Amino acid sequence: MKSQTPATGQAASQLISDKIAELGDWRGDSLARVRALIKAADPDVVEEWKWMGTPTWSHDGGICTGESYKTVVKLTFFKGASLEDPGKLFNASLDGKVRRAIDIHEGEKIDAAAFRALIRAAVALNTSGGKRSAKG
Repeated sequence: MKSQTPATGQAASQLISDKIAELGDWRGDSLARVRALIKAADPDVVEEWKWMGTPTWSHDGGICTGESYKTVVKLTFFKGASLEDPGKLFNASLDGKVRRAIDIHEGEKIDAAAFRALIRAAVALNTSGGKRSAKG
């Protein structure tokens, strides 16, 4: 059995682009859109390819993964339980003590401004050493 080394940077970006093209349907479109929103929210984001084919975004620690399933694109935020979510985007894994997720189903659109704010909040949490501020 082959071991897969996680890829970062250009290699990961290409693998993510290939995955989006391979999906070739609404899931690929959704993943491409959230990818663009992540990059717009944090131009310094690092794209990674982990866990045998999972697009992952990080900045001083993991931000989120972008998984595609038959009926959903799932964005799992590593520290989602510590993030404010005024746009009420989190709709999955709500009982977890650490993670939170956003499930996007076919035909659903994500609130771009709220999503970019959530990405920026995740980056701020990572760059603060993982401690939520007294304000947050």
